[in-house]
Amino acid sequence: MTELTKFPELPPVRGTLTENRDLASLTWMRVGGPADVLFQPADQDDLAQFLKALPVDVPVFPMGVGSNLIVRDGGIAGVVIRLGRGFNGISFDGDTVTAGAAALDAHVARRAAEQGLDLTFLRTIPGSIGGAVRMNAGCYGQYLADVFEGATVVTREGDVKELGADDLQFAYRQTELPEGWVLTSVRLKAPMGDPAVLQQRMEDQLAKRDETQPTKDRTAGSTFRNPAGFSSTGQADDTHELKAWKVIDDAGMRGARLGGAEMNQMHSNFLTNRDGATAADLEGLGEEVRKKVYETSGITLQWEIMRVGRSQA
Repeated sequence: MTELTKFPELPPVRGTLTENRDLASLTWMRVGGPADVLFQPADQDDLAQFLKALPVDVPVFPMGVGSNLIVRDGGIAGVVIRLGRGFNGISFDGDTVTAGAAALDAHVARRAAEQGLDLTFLRTIPGSIGGAVRMNAGCYGQYLADVFEGATVVTREGDVKELGADDLQFAYRQTELPEGWVLTSVRLKAPMGDPAVLQQRMEDQLAKRDETQPTKDRTAGSTFRNPAGFSSTGQADDTHELKAWKVIDDAGMRGARLGGAEMNQMHSNFLTNRDGATAADLEGLGEEVRKKVYETSGITLQWEIMRVGRSQA
């Protein structure tokens, strides 16, 4: 293991510890400063032993695939934990799907469909299944909470625990997972369906997404939660009055720019790194949008994208 200068007291691991690791390359927005230390554990035991031995004053931030995240330009203090190989397996037992927290939502949906299990709403959600649990991800009127059966976590103290829905207290785009706890695997109970029908549904969903969302731009998905308190259903009777994009449009902020950041012209609730934006550009534009929406409608938009780390000195 490479000797670390910033935290020489860090315990030995079987995985990888990297000091001053650039995080911009690990996020969809491609912005942000470095982690003091990035830890990529070999497996759950490696993670648990590391956290158990890690001094309590060292901050810990579990990071998924960076699809719903802005890392600020000053980087993240302490240890960032990123799960990879060893945490992305997917298995089936009847109608129960067990997925490692690093498994991609789209991969879980596809593999489940092959087994005749309907998790199709996950197909168009970016990110990993651990992040989907943490944020109670959802679309088309379905949420992760609807199919959640249980999860395994490693606590900040290094203990392995099993959690149920009551422990996580699912709400719209949030759960009550304690700080520093790391989800390692998730169990979902899926409705049955015909594999061919499920596959066609996912193809239709992908086509609709590509028609309405800027999937080729550098975004982190939806920027703000819908003020209505629920996701788009995708149905003909879906209301748009309290959708985030609608109140942003009403405030005249579609296409707004700050530095290299833009509220996307194709879908105004997609904050976009258009031209070499900094994290400060992106977060600053988001705050300008929130201010303008409040001035024009009295609505306070809530961030859906997580913003973490230190501002640039």
